[in-house]
Amino acid sequence: MVPAMFIFGDSLVDVGNNNHLPVSIAKANFPHNGIDFPTKKATGRFSNGKNAADFLAEKVGLPSSPPYLSLSSKNASAFMTGVSFASGGAGIFNGTDQTLRQSMPLTQQVGDYESVYGVLVQKLGSSPAQKLLSKSLFAIVIGSNDIFGYSNSSDRNKSTPQEYGDLMILTLKQLVQRIYAHGGRKFFISGVAPIGCTPSRRVRIQSEACNEEINSMAVTYNERLKSMLQKLNSELKGVSYSYFDAYAMLENIIQKPATYGFTEVKAACCGLGTLKAKVPCLPIAKYCSNRKDHVFWDLFHPTEAAARILVDTVFDGPSQYTYPMNVRQLIAV
Repeated sequence: MVPAMFIFGDSLVDVGNNNHLPVSIAKANFPHNGIDFPTKKATGRFSNGKNAADFLAEKVGLPSSPPYLSLSSKNASAFMTGVSFASGGAGIFNGTDQTLRQSMPLTQQVGDYESVYGVLVQKLGSSPAQKLLSKSLFAIVIGSNDIFGYSNSSDRNKSTPQEYGDLMILTLKQLVQRIYAHGGRKFFISGVAPIGCTPSRRVRIQSEACNEEINSMAVTYNERLKSMLQKLNSELKGVSYSYFDAYAMLENIIQKPATYGFTEVKAACCGLGTLKAKVPCLPIAKYCSNRKDHVFWDLFHPTEAAARILVDTVFDGPSQYTYPMNVRQLIAV
C-alpha cells in the first residue's frame, strides 16, 4: 500500500529507540512490558504487547519500522521500508524529558530523518528518492509530554497556557516543513488524547476524576493543530494529511467502554496501589490477567487492545475522528 513508513513521536509509538539511550530512565525493556508480544519479551514498547506503530504498519502492509538507533549500518537498504525515530518521553520542545533524563526530542528526530534522506538520495538518486518518499507515510504522534511538562512545572515565570500552546504549534509547524523539504508529502498527525484521564492523573484526585486543567490544554492545542494543518495544506504544494482526533475517540471509549469491549477505564493493568497507579509498571509490580478489559496498561499508555481500536479508527474511521480523510484514503491519494 505504501513503500515506507517513517514514524516520529513519543512513547505511544516508540518501538525501542530508548533502549539505546544509556542514561534514559524512560525505558520499557523489562517485564512486565511485552507479556503479550509475539515473543513474550519486553522490547522497549510501553505496552503489554504491540503498540499503535505496530498496528499502523500492519494496516499499510509493512513490517514495523525499526528503531533508528538499533540500525548498526545506517545504509539505504536499512531505510527502504521506513524507520522509527520515536522516543519515549519526547516532546515537540527539547527538554520535556528532564525528569526522565534523556530522550530524542522531535527536533532531533527530524534531524535524524534528514540524515536518512541524504543517504537515500545518495544511493537512489534524487528523483527516485523523491518518488519513494512522496508515496511514503509520515506519522507524527507527539504533544502529550509537552502538556504534562507544562502542568508539572512549578516555574512561576512560565508562559501562559495560551502562549505555551502557540509555541508548541509554531515549533511543530517548522518541523513538519523540514520533513516536507526533505520529501515528505503524506502526513498522519494525531492530536493529544484526554491525558488528564490517565491513571497517572486520576490517582492524584480523591474522586479519581480526570484532571480537567490538563484536558483543557489538550483541547485547545488540538484546535490549533487542526487550523495549522489546514493552513499548511494550502501553503505546501502536494501535501495531503490525515488528522486523528485522539481526544474525541478516547473520550468516547472512556464514556462507553462496553461498546468497545472494555470494563476498566480508570485503573492501570500493571502497577501497585490505588488504581495500580501509585507504583509504576516495574518488575516488582503486579499485572492484571484480563488485559483485554483494560484501556490502560500502565500510568500513561494504552493496552494492546486499546491501541488496536485506536488504529482501526485512524485507518478506516469516520470523519468525526479523522479529518479531512482517514489513513486508508490518505495513502490512496
